[in-house]
Amino acid sequence: MNADILALRIGLLGLGTVGGGVAEFIQLRSSRLTHLFGCQLQLARVLVREPRKQRSIDLPPELLTTDPGAVLDDPSVAIIVEAMGGEQPALDYMRRALRNGKHLVTANKEVLAKHGPELLALAAQHNVDVYYEASVGGGLPLIGPFKRDLLANQISSVRAIINGTTNYILTRMAEAQVDFAAALREAQALGYAEPDPHNDVSGLDAVYKLAILATLAFHSEVRPDQIYCEGITKLTARDFRFAAEMGYQIKLLAIGHDRAEGIEVRVHPSLVPKAQLLAGVNGVYNAVELDGDLVGRVLLYGRGAGSLPTASAIAGDVIDLARNIRKGISNRTEVTLGPTRRVLPMEDVSTRYYLRLHVADRPGVLADIAAVLGRLQISIAAFIQQEVDAARRSAEIVIVTHRAHEAAIRSALDEFAGLTSVLEVAALLRIEDGS
Repeated sequence: MNADILALRIGLLGLGTVGGGVAEFIQLRSSRLTHLFGCQLQLARVLVREPRKQRSIDLPPELLTTDPGAVLDDPSVAIIVEAMGGEQPALDYMRRALRNGKHLVTANKEVLAKHGPELLALAAQHNVDVYYEASVGGGLPLIGPFKRDLLANQISSVRAIINGTTNYILTRMAEAQVDFAAALREAQALGYAEPDPHNDVSGLDAVYKLAILATLAFHSEVRPDQIYCEGITKLTARDFRFAAEMGYQIKLLAIGHDRAEGIEVRVHPSLVPKAQLLAGVNGVYNAVELDGDLVGRVLLYGRGAGSLPTASAIAGDVIDLARNIRKGISNRTEVTLGPTRRVLPMEDVSTRYYLRLHVADRPGVLADIAAVLGRLQISIAAFIQQEVDAARRSAEIVIVTHRAHEAAIRSALDEFAGLTSVLEVAALLRIEDGS
């Protein structure tokens, strides 16, 4: 080998869909990278559960091991790529790698959301780097811009569609006017949703990603357990129809605002005006919209999920890290957090609301509802009576409010439950107009 070529040995944890893509990248493109950057990437060892399992990539058997120590404790391995997923044992392996002085590249959103500051501090202590571009948005470049390009900005808000599975489901519910269960089955049949889609449809996946983005954007640690979360399982085709009639799309949004009184972070279905860019993000695509005091409003858009985009982001991190190692640089883009700030409880949030109610079809019902809202200082912006069921002597009404406090809306729901005129609160959705 040319003396000017730096050989870097890589240990890979996991050889599933993403791990296989990373291994294929190293095996097939190493010579091109050697020519471009003067670094030869070598796959040293790969940690797997079942060495004899049939895989899409054919690796020499001697590279595979079931012993974590054969990868993590090998002094010749410079970079650990974690592609296992889940919190444990991935977290313990990452800590071990950093303590052994190895650089780390990971796509693990759960670990980064829950333990990111700890891992970054551990890396700094051992003079190594942690790269995690693939943890949010797959192939959509997000972490790098927040760590480097946007540092001069004070970011006031982040609004994001960062789960391709839920965005595909909501797109189908809007386009085909089908309910959640039917759209989910279609997403699973196409491979866009996992057999167990809980983390996606519950909003938990988006919570992990928002915790990472909000921590970077607002320079203060935001933990997943501080983020209000509401999934998409209760949405119905009727709400999509009514939303469209009023000029909205329904999207699962991850929202962060830097308020004077603290950081506001929440994940839930939202009505988005059709004129806004986020309303047009459909299918499995992701988008992150941010507001900076210098750059103004910026939208980052692209295919966020999937094995190839995720493998692309990991490979990009490996290349960047390899170049830094060759130059003798570490912690080039160190994440610096300020003092821990207050994260606002959901009750303190102020926004607009969409309410769909089933009510008794008799005189005085609207006066009862208006009295409750007026007493709680909730102002009505629009009111629509949708349908009357003569047989059940009931009607369906939709109310859109002006900006109100979440605490007041929850009090209104409690009072509605005590009214004989309100048969059911069928839906409560928040309206996100960007303010």
